[in-house]
Amino acid sequence: MKKFVSFVKREIVLTIAVLLAVISAFFVKSGPAYLSYIDYRVLVLLFCLMLVVAGMKSLGVFRMLGEMLCQHVKNTRQLTAVFLFLCFTLSMLITNDVALITFVPFTISVFAMTGNTEFLIPVIVLETIAANLGSMLTPIGNPQNLLLFSLSNMSVGTFILYMLPLTLVSFLLIFACLPFVKKKELLQVTKSKEAALDKKKLSIYLLLFFVCLGNVFHLYSYWIVLVIVTVTLLIVNRQLFREVDYSLLFTFVGFFIFIGNMKQVEVVHVLLTSIIEGNEFMTGVLLSQIISNVPAAMLLSGFTNDYKNLLYGVNAGGLGTLIASMASLISYRLYVKEFPENKKNYFLQFTVYNVILLLALCFAVIVVKPVCF
Repeated sequence: MKKFVSFVKREIVLTIAVLLAVISAFFVKSGPAYLSYIDYRVLVLLFCLMLVVAGMKSLGVFRMLGEMLCQHVKNTRQLTAVFLFLCFTLSMLITNDVALITFVPFTISVFAMTGNTEFLIPVIVLETIAANLGSMLTPIGNPQNLLLFSLSNMSVGTFILYMLPLTLVSFLLIFACLPFVKKKELLQVTKSKEAALDKKKLSIYLLLFFVCLGNVFHLYSYWIVLVIVTVTLLIVNRQLFREVDYSLLFTFVGFFIFIGNMKQVEVVHVLLTSIIEGNEFMTGVLLSQIISNVPAAMLLSGFTNDYKNLLYGVNAGGLGTLIASMASLISYRLYVKEFPENKKNYFLQFTVYNVILLLALCFAVIVVKPVCF
């Protein structure tokens, strides 16, 4: 029983998704139609991208990049700017979750090594915001983007151009917060002594990454991607299959079934559509605060075709509460693991920064969107 309770606490979003799928099954007769609810392309791409990025991370590629950049900083504010830039830009390609899993522990170790751990909370909070907002630019930056990109049938160019104005505004807002990080001179950050980079494996992972991108650009079927990536990595490094976030994949399946069933219940479908249509941005923002932005995107996408406003809503909605983006919980857990006595302080500063920037982004959408589109 304790293991079950522990699992539910750890995988609360997955638990909710499964419960909703089971409950909805009482209203719609089960059958082969259930299989048609699932967007297999999204699941396959997520699975393959997780594998490939895990491979590159295992080689220490992103950490090495961070260390090279850190060699040129002189104070805590410059160091923070480097980490924010890394989280913001790399999240566009390796997802917000992976960016934070990679750079938050690195940030903690660097600031500890230089004796500046008192600066960590605002730095990690801003890193989290940077990863969440930077990832909005590309279809593969986060799960909600990949889902809505697949549903909308937008081209990659159209998607990036649409998200670019809000991404630029986000970049300016994040770096406008730098003065709130105290400036203190620090000793040069030394490189860690790691084994030489395995260039052969790196080449394979990069090639597989481009194989994934090929499907994003609609060049070939996602089944081809699945076969090439899984077979190659079973040969090259089968340990990577342990790094996949299977709970996220099953969460998607649960929500796909729930949404598919709700669409079959006419009264519910009509009611939800009437509430959501025309209010995609604000419903995306508000619902994200309660159930996080990935489930919000999945639920709302079933009752509207205005994917563009929904994209803005669930990406901006990643700011706000601690659960608005599951990536935010990653940073929180990593920090609290090292400094459990600072839980309340972290939560307070996280909330202040996030709420202020969320309000600024909402205002920006009202002003920027009519000008640009």
